[in-house]
Amino acid sequence: MFPKLSDLINYLLGTHIDLPVQTYGFFLAVAAVVAGFLLRSELKRKEKDGMLAARTKKIQTNKPAHWIEIIPGVIISSLLGWKFFGIIFEYRSFALNPQQYLLSGQGSIEALIIITTVSIAYHLFTLYRLKNSEPEIQEVIIHPYQQAWSIMLVGLIFALLGSKLFDIFDNFSSFLKNPVHSILSFSGLTFYGGFIVTVIAELIYMKVIKLDWKHVIDCTASAIMIGYAIGRLGCHFSGDGCWGIVNTLTQPQWLAWLPDWLWASYYPHNVINHGVIIPGCSGPHCMVLDKPVFPTSLYESIISFFSFGVLWIMRKRIQAPVVLFGLFMVLNGTERFFIEKIRINKKFDILGLQLSKAEIISSILVMVGIAVVIYFLKRHQYSRHTQPTDSSTTG
Repeated sequence: MFPKLSDLINYLLGTHIDLPVQTYGFFLAVAAVVAGFLLRSELKRKEKDGMLAARTKKIQTNKPAHWIEIIPGVIISSLLGWKFFGIIFEYRSFALNPQQYLLSGQGSIEALIIITTVSIAYHLFTLYRLKNSEPEIQEVIIHPYQQAWSIMLVGLIFALLGSKLFDIFDNFSSFLKNPVHSILSFSGLTFYGGFIVTVIAELIYMKVIKLDWKHVIDCTASAIMIGYAIGRLGCHFSGDGCWGIVNTLTQPQWLAWLPDWLWASYYPHNVINHGVIIPGCSGPHCMVLDKPVFPTSLYESIISFFSFGVLWIMRKRIQAPVVLFGLFMVLNGTERFFIEKIRINKKFDILGLQLSKAEIISSILVMVGIAVVIYFLKRHQYSRHTQPTDSSTTG
């Protein structure tokens, strides 16, 4: 496996570079960018087809910012500069353990002081310059696709919050032992926790930016699915522990064409350092599983890419709003429910059935998805039949 992106590059190209970029984080970043561009494209298509409308907004172009807006900006820019220049001046320490460095108190104090001073001085100068100027009002047109990246940002923030919230509920005893580490750690990011919280947050955000949620949520279906597929590749290639149960079954003859690692994998050099020591290996990641397991994250990625293809083909054929998102829920929930059967997970006793949390949520997701498809299809058919038709009379 490849804990760092440079491990993958070195494996493919035979090089010996060392980049402080985690493979899992890289794939998540790629997933977010691809999903963002795809969402932007779909929002533009929906506007062109008349399903979403642009809106006009009057803004004062020379309005000075309030200190409530200025202070967070100064703090964020100063902290980013503090870490960024710290990374440059202490690159070796950062490269050894990027996650630990980012969450530590290390950084460039000089950069922090300079950036803070310059930022405050700039804002004071701007406030003084605009203090007695006449208001300049301008009317601007805001297209739906211009909101794509703000929609993505809201989604990413609440996905992280939701993931962490569900992880804390799942591992409450660990949270009580070390709350700070539990909150700041990059581990424990569960898809369904983030998904549920994000859907609620996005529905509220649609009201704020005055976009029809029914059409926007359909635009997110393909974007989420492709993002999920790419993200799961990151899980597999880094070996983050999202693998399956032990697989000592003989590979069936009809699957003989598959490479061995696609049937069962030992996840050598996995990022969580799980298993037994690899003889003769040196470095921070020298562990390999003692028994082969199902590479479930890779299976999920393959199925999700296929599901994305289905959604992408159907997006123009389905006219009823929200139905595409309902189909997404059915596809994703079905895939996850069956993958859980061969995945390492914590089981709960529900009415005599041993089910994991993901199995419970995915089952609900499938049922809700089917209900959404049926309801909005019927609603769309009803609205079409009850629409008034233009008539003209001659006399």
